[in-house]
Amino acid sequence: MKVLFIAPLPQPVNGQSKASKMVLDSLAENDDVAIVNLSKQSLKNGFNSAGRFFEIFKAAKNVWKNRKNNDLIYFSIAESFAGNLRDLLIYLICYSSRKKIIIHMLGGAGMTEILQGKGLFSYLNRQIISRIGGVIVEGEINFITFSKVISKEKVHIIPNFADDFLFVSDREITKKFETTDPVQILYLSNLIPGKGYDELASAYIALDARFKAKVFINFVGGFESLQSEKEFLTKIAPHKGLNYLGKFIDGAEKRKLYCTSHVFCLPTYYPFEGQPISILEAYATGCVVITSNHSGIPFVFSDRTNGFGVEKKSIPSLKKAIEEVVSCKDELINIAFNNREEANEKYKTSIYQEKVKEVFKTFR
Repeated sequence: MKVLFIAPLPQPVNGQSKASKMVLDSLAENDDVAIVNLSKQSLKNGFNSAGRFFEIFKAAKNVWKNRKNNDLIYFSIAESFAGNLRDLLIYLICYSSRKKIIIHMLGGAGMTEILQGKGLFSYLNRQIISRIGGVIVEGEINFITFSKVISKEKVHIIPNFADDFLFVSDREITKKFETTDPVQILYLSNLIPGKGYDELASAYIALDARFKAKVFINFVGGFESLQSEKEFLTKIAPHKGLNYLGKFIDGAEKRKLYCTSHVFCLPTYYPFEGQPISILEAYATGCVVITSNHSGIPFVFSDRTNGFGVEKKSIPSLKKAIEEVVSCKDELINIAFNNREEANEKYKTSIYQEKVKEVFKTFR
């Protein structure tokens, strides 16, 4: 099968690039795959530099070069306004092969706004998507969104995954919960507006001294600017229980960090959030999760079953959740085991890749 693969790939590493790489790996070795890498170097959204224009021009040029005689065109789409303008250009280039296009929506909230809008921009998206070969989404919320535009039979739900090497044994879970003094909390995601990292730091700062002494929070992720990094590091510097480990961590180092963390926290309200892979990674490594009721998260997270739900943008809600974690730390291990088992049953890479292959078979 000849495939045109249009998607962001690591580096940088984020949820979309990780999922795209997993899809690429799922393609058979004997398939003829042409790759157009849509990765951007900046964490900012929009056309913020001449470099970004060049990235888009280069991607469009490569799509044009490889647009003909494909059996399948896999396209991981954006949901920001600027990203969607790029995608409309790619749709236009590939329009004669539209029945062979399958788009993958990793995220969803932004695309919901686009598809439900009333202007020309929204109209063009609806008209094009209604004519393509199919759509892959992460969960039910995006299934509903796209089913209003294209036939339900062409919309395929494939939940995200955690890398196999992250899955821990019973012994590893038991070992890390032998001591919960202090409770180790991990934030691992980009440190950009909407992800909730600043609110998490503020919640810790607002704790009474007796709780502060029982909690330690590590932050890992990239900032969108040097200024925002400087401001955050200045904010946390006076507090011994807050620590920034750097912008990137992966492989064995990341596994080790998860395996020494009791709790994973992602209090996101990011407008382009989907179904965070980091939450599924936390399940696989036996972590309790603190997160928000946002976008696709409710379809993979249940309050008091997988951890503790918090209100979006709420420092008091985060503060209360941290206090609850400390107050019931002897019960955390039960949630940790539950999360690891749930990941085993639903979020293995083999399950993900098999579902992707089943969708691709319809184009052979």
